[in-house]
Parts: sequence; structure tokens; C-alpha cells
Amino acid sequence: MLQLSREGYKEYISNSNVCSKCEFLHKCTDSKNNKKVVSRHVWEEYLEEAEHLRHTNYNKKVYALRSQTIERVFADLKEKHGLRYTTLRGIDKVRMQTLLAFACLNLKKLANWKWKNSKSQLFLQSFLLGKCIFTNYRIFSHAS
Repeated sequence: MLQLSREGYKEYISNSNVCSKCEFLHKCTDSKNNKKVVSRHVWEEYLEEAEHLRHTNYNKKVYALRSQTIERVFADLKEKHGLRYTTLRGIDKVRMQTLLAFACLNLKKLANWKWKNSKSQLFLQSFLLGKCIFTNYRIFSHAS
């Protein structure tokens, strides 16, 4: 029999009539009503599948590249774009600073990607990158 608890668990409860006649009852449960209860969280199946997928060869290769792609972005922002410490006060100003830094980084990535794919777009990348730097400087110099 299956029951759902309020805490988000599926409880599988055995039939006491069948279990009371079993010769392995003492190994299975110590309950007085001869019922065995097995609890599993409702997300347990999905966690098992995620754990299984994590150990596939493809995901091992992708995870190995994480330090070169994702974590590098945050390291660059801390070191090169001044996000190690903030000179601003207030959550709104700090949020604006981080959003602008990420926007500039995304524009830089777009410009580099476009440059690698098409050498004829030099003017567009320089314009976008210059506009991003100018806007960033202008807003931060007046924000404090």
C-alpha cells in the first residue's frame, strides 16, 4: 500500500496478513503489527537519475571544462573588473554595478565570438566595446 506523507515522502507499507506468516519476519521488521514501512522522498527517483547521468563519459568531459569556462568568468570579474570589493553603498547600487559588469563581459564575449567568426566586423566590436566602457565609466563615476 502506498501513502503520501505531508513531509513529501512516499511510504510503502506491507500487508500484515502476508508478513505475519513469513519466516523472515524477524529479519525484516521489529514492529508489533507485522508491517514493514519503507519511506522514499518524492524526488528520490530524479536524484538517482541525476546521479546516474553525472557518471556518464559525456558529463565527465563537460564537468572537467567547468573550471575553464564558468568559474573563470567569476574570477575575471573579481580580478579585472573590480568586483572583489565594492565602493558603493546600498544593494541597488551594487546590483547595478554587477549587472553592468556582467553586461560588459557578455558584450566582450560577443565581440570576441564575432571577431573569430568574421574578421570584417572590427568596427562593430570596437564601437560596442567602447560604448560599454564609456557607459560603465560614466555611470560609476556619478553613482558614488
